[in-house]
Amino acid sequence: MLTNKVFMKKTKRGNILKIVREHYLRDDIWCGSEACKRCPFNEDEALLDEAPESVSERFTFPHYLVLDTNVILYQMDLLEESAIRNVIVLNTVLDEVKHRSAVVYKRLRAILSNPARKFYTFVNEHHKDTYVERMPGESANDRNDRMIRTAAEWYGKHLAIGSKKDRGNVVRIVLLSDDADNRNKATELGLNTCSAAEYMKAAKVEYAHLVDKISQREVVCESKEPLFPSHLTSTQIHEGVKSGKLMQGAFLASRENYLEGYVRVENEEKAILIQGRLNLNRAVDGDVVAIEMLPESEWKSVSDVVLVDDQNDPGDLVEPDPTFSVKPQAEREPTAKVVGIIKRKWRQYCGILLPSHIQGSLRHIFVPAERKIPRIRIETRQAATLMAQRIIVAIDQWPRHSRYPQGHFVRALGPIGSKETENEVILLEHDVPHNRFSEDVLACLPELPWVITEEDLRRRVDLRGITICSVDPPGCTDIDDALHARRLPNGNIEVGVHIADVSHFIRPGNALDREAGSRATTVYLVDKRIDMVPELLSSNLCSLRGGVERFAFSCVWELDEGANIKQTKYHKSVIKSKSALTYEEAQIIIDDPKQTNEVATSLRLLNMLAKILKRRRTENGALVLASPEIRFQVDSETHDPIDVKAKQMLETNSMVEEFMLLANVSVAEKIEREFPECAMLRRHPCPPQTNYEPLVKAAQHQGFDIITTSGKELATSLDEAVKPDNPYFNTMLRILATRCMMQAVYFISGTLQRDEFFHYGLAAPIYTHFTSPIRRYADIIVHRLLAACIGADSTYPELLDKKINSNLCNNLNYRNRMAQYAGRASVALHTHLFFRNRSEDEQAYILFIRKNALQILVPKYGFEGTIYVTGKNNEEIKTGVRFVYDDEQQTQRCGKIVFKAFDPVTVRLSLDSTNVQHEKLVFELVEPYIEGFSMKPEGVVGTDAPKRKSDQQPAKPKKSKKAK
Repeated sequence: MLTNKVFMKKTKRGNILKIVREHYLRDDIWCGSEACKRCPFNEDEALLDEAPESVSERFTFPHYLVLDTNVILYQMDLLEESAIRNVIVLNTVLDEVKHRSAVVYKRLRAILSNPARKFYTFVNEHHKDTYVERMPGESANDRNDRMIRTAAEWYGKHLAIGSKKDRGNVVRIVLLSDDADNRNKATELGLNTCSAAEYMKAAKVEYAHLVDKISQREVVCESKEPLFPSHLTSTQIHEGVKSGKLMQGAFLASRENYLEGYVRVENEEKAILIQGRLNLNRAVDGDVVAIEMLPESEWKSVSDVVLVDDQNDPGDLVEPDPTFSVKPQAEREPTAKVVGIIKRKWRQYCGILLPSHIQGSLRHIFVPAERKIPRIRIETRQAATLMAQRIIVAIDQWPRHSRYPQGHFVRALGPIGSKETENEVILLEHDVPHNRFSEDVLACLPELPWVITEEDLRRRVDLRGITICSVDPPGCTDIDDALHARRLPNGNIEVGVHIADVSHFIRPGNALDREAGSRATTVYLVDKRIDMVPELLSSNLCSLRGGVERFAFSCVWELDEGANIKQTKYHKSVIKSKSALTYEEAQIIIDDPKQTNEVATSLRLLNMLAKILKRRRTENGALVLASPEIRFQVDSETHDPIDVKAKQMLETNSMVEEFMLLANVSVAEKIEREFPECAMLRRHPCPPQTNYEPLVKAAQHQGFDIITTSGKELATSLDEAVKPDNPYFNTMLRILATRCMMQAVYFISGTLQRDEFFHYGLAAPIYTHFTSPIRRYADIIVHRLLAACIGADSTYPELLDKKINSNLCNNLNYRNRMAQYAGRASVALHTHLFFRNRSEDEQAYILFIRKNALQILVPKYGFEGTIYVTGKNNEEIKTGVRFVYDDEQQTQRCGKIVFKAFDPVTVRLSLDSTNVQHEKLVFELVEPYIEGFSMKPEGVVGTDAPKRKSDQQPAKPKKSKKAK
């Protein structure tokens, strides 16, 4: 059967076109039910059970569920439960979900692909009895709702006529809809219908726990007094932004003060402060919000106190905001209030339940692990079981009358404090994709045994005879680079950087390519690695292991004795690494004069040239920064940390880094020259001068001037800031300088002006990432561009699409940032595991003097933490011990003892586990000794002062061997 839709269209030239759209309808589409005897089907393909079991007492007869779009969009946590079976998903609903939420659509497709779940897709748009035309004046949404009701009605009649059962046991249809109007119209047609919440609240006893998973979107209590101002409508926001009265941007909540946040507005140099509960107006970290500037007389300054919402459950009451310190008008910042939400960025959150003070209550407060997220009120009947577990909760809504957002329980992760559970929390909280690779992805991998063929050798340069070796951290299995150096007959030196040819195995657009692009980067935790590509590639076929033949992409230079580039060549190659060395092994070979083999000669040439390259870079203004890095030694069986120490840097670390940098710069120049509009590059923006204030002030108090007007002047002044009596002083200054820097980001060359390509940290006019394609997707794109430049591979439309690749860069930047944060969180977790049931006294330095605290750095471990010397309101922590803060001199004085930045101290490190959600490393002063405040040194008998509140911030781990 054929139905036509005819309409007229006017072209740009004024011509009239007659458009005829044909829509084919059939009457032989299978209904999917095993109970049906009318539809022809193969019994092996039957999806819906002949006698479905109901999970709800609301409808006791056997039935199939037909879902409307809203149920799928907002109740997916319930639908993913295995108890929900025998469900009909209409093609109309599937299409609407696909257009409204890609994330939910992907989750729905996963259910549909599992035959055990009994979810059947019915193509109602092409069945002659279920297709309906859109009526004049009818909205697309209303037409879709009518399609759903029509299909549900048809199913009921179809099963009644065609059932194998007697009339009393006929399978019937229940329409689940969270749209009240749709339910009312369905009832008028005589359909069985209810909302998802009504259906599950009547669940049978064995399924009663599933009620916790119901989204609370329908629960609104207008009778309560509103606590927050109402949000503007989307139309009002649009008009306000257009007129300039309102501004929009992403809301960033504060970790230190739950009543503060910022909004980053485009074209505004500084983020705009939001302070106070009513001004925050239910914004959650990550939301895109509309803000209205407050009059200048109401501007505020950032509070200097740490404020945590630590009340158990105050109910729906909002107490007045605390009085923050009032500063002079000159020190206040532009301040605004949130007047509307443009786009919510809610996700699922990990955390714990607080015990309810009402016995047997179903309502509980959930505390997220991420301090930037507000507490969430949920209903659960499983509180007794969940109290000792980490759980996941989703936010459903935040109505005006509720102090906290309302949400629902999703699932439990495991016992609080268990390393496996806490690792899972780290991955989930930092949005790290860590599911197993799908069958579609694994199907893209080459079959084993994989061998290099004669055809492969004809297409590549054969470098198997050259002495090539790799230098990596100990235990590295994803070896993506190798090096060689050899003298040429003309006296110059040939140097090659050989990078794993991952793009040979990952072809554009296939499932493996899409998965790698989504993951964007390999994530390194202390005790595990979350690979970007399957292990067969990362640790085997692409890894440049010693003694095996591998495909590579080679960048080969001819350099003179002064490390000046005379010639550069790029080619796909076949290599056979002579040795896979660690940094320490390579350093021993270089330093041992008895070693004279080809590997030793190559390494010494590389090291000699690397020193020249590094000196030249620093003379040009490249920054040599520092960050406290630590390495854990873990038990081979339990993977628990058994030792921890600061990471040692050798000459070979710098040697590898220099040639990786040189390759990245050379390749950046090549691909930008060939593809000026679509080269994927990496830039490091120059920080605004205000970023340097903590560094400049800290150096001034020590008698040094740090010049920050250019990278070269900054590098020079850092080199000159040396104190002979404190060898760690310069390192601490460089740590402070690192924290002033902006984040380096990927971008597409055609989207920015040439002078914006600059990489500030490296003082490089142009830069990219080419050297780590096993663990970075950006490098795979760069390999494809370089291959197209030299004719080794062809381009494809997406590779040259500026918009597609700009969006890809956004994902790469986000994933890289999250991977860094996940690595730091893993270091913090293992630090806590290491210090459980132990304490140590260690040499440390004061990094900052705060109004109420000393900020401490422990070089041995790279740990950073805080010793509080006064309370929030400047009260004494210990009776009789009084600290006096001097803002001008940046000192803390207690009696005759004066503390200044960079002073050496001795501190005791131990773990405070009183807060199960946020264990923290406690820093306590040992020396200089202050009676009643300091701890007695280890081995000294006496009564220690009580533990004071302190906070530890983990060092930044840097697992990879590559630079920037």
